[in-house]
Amino acid sequence: MPHYELTGPEGAEVVVLSNSLGTDLSLWDDQEPALAERFRVLRYDQRGHGRSSAPPGPYGLADLGGDVLELLDSLGIERAHFAGVSLGGMTGMWLAERHPDRIGRLALLCTSASLTPASAWRERAAQAREHGTKSLVDGSVSRWFTPATAAKPEIAEKFGNMVTECSDEGYAGCAEAIAEMDLLPKLGEITAPTLVIAGRDDPATPPPHAELIGAEIPGAQVEILSDASHLANAERPEPVNRLLLHHFTRSIR
Repeated sequence: MPHYELTGPEGAEVVVLSNSLGTDLSLWDDQEPALAERFRVLRYDQRGHGRSSAPPGPYGLADLGGDVLELLDSLGIERAHFAGVSLGGMTGMWLAERHPDRIGRLALLCTSASLTPASAWRERAAQAREHGTKSLVDGSVSRWFTPATAAKPEIAEKFGNMVTECSDEGYAGCAEAIAEMDLLPKLGEITAPTLVIAGRDDPATPPPHAELIGAEIPGAQVEILSDASHLANAERPEPVNRLLLHHFTRSIR
């Protein structure tokens, strides 16, 4: 079962927060306090990330989504809202497509329903296994943030450490899950009210990926944030928090 942290008032609606490839649950440090005022906030580490274990890869989205279902079941949570960044968003789409009864409202940040070429992700997996996640630090941080933000020492240290502390096998297995992913055929079947957020300067999942998701999921709302790259929730926490709170509180009566 994944490592997790559960905060916020008991009895409140649950919001699950899912991290991206190469990060851990502290990716959501700027969102947890704001959300925990109204919600029971369940942050967890994707397998092989943070303090979650790393079974031998390759993984698929069914494995990553299954980890979430196992976690919810263990905590007695029948239904939860879900927000995910990048790989976390892919996990959320998989859950909303295949287990709609478990997902309330859905927020997809800086993510994609299909990332090609698959060979690029298999090469990333091979690099992690052969040279370790430390070899991926510089490229990751430069993709995740705009240059001005990436140059800040505290950002480089915090997020570089997240990459280094990932299990080599866990990172590789998750990269292989992205290589095999194709969520596009079932996006139109998602019934969860959906918010899609993209960073205008994101080189990994640029705005057209968000716009495609928004066009396919019935009624989805798409927001493009300026001065934000791939980890928009960490780079532009204030607008992201406003959007998430507005989206998730709409279900509270």
